[in-house]
Amino acid sequence: MRRALLGALALVAIGCHGNLETGKSSGKSAAEDETKGDKGAGQVLDFDLSSGLHEASSGGIVLPIPASRTYTGLVREIERASTNKSARGFLIRLGDATLDWSRAEELGLAFQRLREKTGKPVVCHAHGLDNRSTWFLARACTRIWVSPAGDIDTVGIAGQVVYLKSALDKLRIHADFLHMGRFKSAAETLTQDGPSPEARESLTAVLSSMRDTWMEGFSAARAGKDMGSLLEDGPWGPEDAKSHGIIDAIGYEDDARKDAEARAHTTSTVVAFGRKKSGESGFGLGELFKVIAGADTGTKRPHISVLAAEGSIAMGAGGVLSDSGITAKAMERTIRKLTTDDSVKAVVLRIDSPGGSALASDLMWHDLMELRKKKPLIASVGDMAASGGYYLACAATKVVAERTSIVGSIGVLGGKIVVNDALSELGVHAETFPASPAPGAASRAGYESPLSPWDDATREKVRHSMEAVYELFLGRVAEGRGIPVDAVRAVAEGRIWSGVQGLKLHLVDELGGLGRALDMARTLAHLDTDAPVRVEGIQETLLENLFSSDDSDQAAESDAALEAAMLRLAERRHLFLDKLDASLRPYVASLAPLLEGELTVAALPFGVVVR
Repeated sequence: MRRALLGALALVAIGCHGNLETGKSSGKSAAEDETKGDKGAGQVLDFDLSSGLHEASSGGIVLPIPASRTYTGLVREIERASTNKSARGFLIRLGDATLDWSRAEELGLAFQRLREKTGKPVVCHAHGLDNRSTWFLARACTRIWVSPAGDIDTVGIAGQVVYLKSALDKLRIHADFLHMGRFKSAAETLTQDGPSPEARESLTAVLSSMRDTWMEGFSAARAGKDMGSLLEDGPWGPEDAKSHGIIDAIGYEDDARKDAEARAHTTSTVVAFGRKKSGESGFGLGELFKVIAGADTGTKRPHISVLAAEGSIAMGAGGVLSDSGITAKAMERTIRKLTTDDSVKAVVLRIDSPGGSALASDLMWHDLMELRKKKPLIASVGDMAASGGYYLACAATKVVAERTSIVGSIGVLGGKIVVNDALSELGVHAETFPASPAPGAASRAGYESPLSPWDDATREKVRHSMEAVYELFLGRVAEGRGIPVDAVRAVAEGRIWSGVQGLKLHLVDELGGLGRALDMARTLAHLDTDAPVRVEGIQETLLENLFSSDDSDQAAESDAALEAAMLRLAERRHLFLDKLDASLRPYVASLAPLLEGELTVAALPFGVVVR
């Protein structure tokens, strides 16, 4: 069985493109490799973003994603493009992919700087556009193309929250939740039919701040046009969008490529970033077996490591609502490796998380603080570092966030769904038999059960326990940020903030993206600008699931261990989460610890998906 499996994996590996080393930094740019024999020809560098952008190299199913195709690889490739003498122009292909707000902001600015520094055209194409991708391309591009059948959905920014209390009442299901912090309003979606004043204030303020940033970016990118009314008056068809100056041309990817080549005065285009990056070679069997054997394929040169932490936070993988996000077990292993590796001179924690388990957050905070004692640790916030996500970010030496990032939500919540009344409608009755005859013993012994509600005494015990976790959270932020606990308390209460607001409140040190975080890491670690950057992952790929265990020698001899590894892999996907929109999965999964025996979670007050 194992020989057949290895043979199949070898065939898969030979057919793949990219670098097998999960931690290897990108080499020379594709265009530099492509033009060694033809220095005078000149080319258009093609940045293909249509397959999406992975933060971690562990996003592959069978094999790790090459570092050159991660988000870090893209940022580095844009940096190299500015000094690439063979590049005469640039093409961005977005396809039907979407970007989150923070990436749209950083990449828009990065390509804008590339265009202004080189004076060379940046031609862009997308099948359709939304608020974020239009913002990105408006800043990045000399000329924007959209497919003839595409839509331009610039419709303004809004948030929607669904309240389920009345529906639960009809089903006779009771949601019993407690929260620490006036703005920690996650339970409101289950316990109320509308938002509290605090919840409305918090979300409206953040959305208003993001809107200001969005509008300012458009106005600067398309000066002389009344973009304010246009951006919030869609959706537009391509012809209408073109007539209003939102886009410049209508056509297919081939048309945009020809336009880019004409403007760059060349007939050659090479892929600088994407699935078919020029110059990438296939994997060899030797490299495959090195990975299987656990050989260290990473660089030993002094370098920066980017540790990607995406999704909900949990103690371990698995569970009915797991999204295989940030797990304490995997994160602990990676952080400790980075702490003891002398070739790692600085670490950038690239985080995008709505939080989750308070216990897991605190354990990882401790490991990050230990790493910070030995080398610079920079937190780079993507779309959000909220609640448990900010718990991790505050351990960093410095916190960098985009203006549209969401930070804060310093607070905790806990509770349970009680279904005993709903079951009674079906003729089902549950009885609790406590071993102790003391009053309230049944309620205390079954306090996690969905079959019985809390009595007042038990609810007060739960509240007291949650208060202790909340105070711990405040203390961790105060220690990590180097500010008094009372100062943290004043901006906590579970309230969310935009990156702009977070900077003013000392939750963020500087505004910027991953590129700025890497620059900061180089400076603090006293590294040159060409120092390697290694992308680390904290999730397991298929190979790692198959060939890793606590006793690898015995596992290698056991088909039973292989079978168990396959089951572990299968547990990473769940039918329930698969039916949800991908953008909503981390928020649902962040509450999963409550179903798995944990009392308290540090999770975002609500699912924030701003399109």
